[in-house]
Amino acid sequence: MTTEITTDYTRDVADGFRRNRRGRNALRHLLLIGVGFVMLYPLIWMLGASFKDGAHIFTEISPLPNPVELENYERGWRGSGIGFGTYFLNSTIVAVLSVVGNLFACTLAGYAFARLNFKLRAFFFACMMGTLMLPHHVLMVPQYILFANLGWVNTFLPLITPKFLAVDAFFVFLMVQFLRGLPRELDEAAKIDGAGPWKTFWYIVLPLTIPALATTAIFTFIWTWNDFLTPMIYLQDPRTYTVPLGLNAFLDANGDNAWGPMFAMAVLSLGPLFGFFLAGQKYLTTGIATTGLKG
Repeated sequence: MTTEITTDYTRDVADGFRRNRRGRNALRHLLLIGVGFVMLYPLIWMLGASFKDGAHIFTEISPLPNPVELENYERGWRGSGIGFGTYFLNSTIVAVLSVVGNLFACTLAGYAFARLNFKLRAFFFACMMGTLMLPHHVLMVPQYILFANLGWVNTFLPLITPKFLAVDAFFVFLMVQFLRGLPRELDEAAKIDGAGPWKTFWYIVLPLTIPALATTAIFTFIWTWNDFLTPMIYLQDPRTYTVPLGLNAFLDANGDNAWGPMFAMAVLSLGPLFGFFLAGQKYLTTGIATTGLKG
């Protein structure tokens, strides 16, 4: 009799724990859904505004369009004299070449700092890290003077060329942190087999840096695609505008703003970002977790 009472009591306690755990899990999920909705609401609102008439965008509280206006996408893509497809093409050229430049230059620089021994390596690495503390605005004037003297203003060269010179210290540091985590025995084994620094880098080290390369590519693409200030400084011809400048062109200083087409094109401009991020999400998580950049 005592055994049966103990068994029933134990079962009741276990059921109570399970009910409490299910309740906590449900509350946690509801909380996460609420936070997720708050974070996604600006995107939901922008998506809804892209289907609204200009007169109803800021007058209706609900993000749901009523009626649905597809004309915004047609007007936005057609643009005012210059199709928005031109801006997409320009941004794609700049972003892709920037990714290639950072992958090429930052990987080589990171390999040199992490795996090679040369004079003043610590000094040069400290100088490179010191550039992280310089605000970008401090360098804008001397850079503009340099590129203006080279005749590069109103071209893509000021936006792309620096990427091939390892000027992004953040990505160099990322590569250094990742390469320092690779076993030194790999270099020693390659040296025994007669491989020099270049062959060691190309055949041994580079294939192992895929997560760090993916992280560099994703961040470079996102930052370059969304960059507004740098293209605004160097690009003057509307035919060379990138997507952020193209979106800004919908805002008229006289107050005649095409909000609907602008929101429609803003929705389309998010497509490449989401696609690029989703394609490399797995490598991005691994790269951040193995480079010492996690919080």
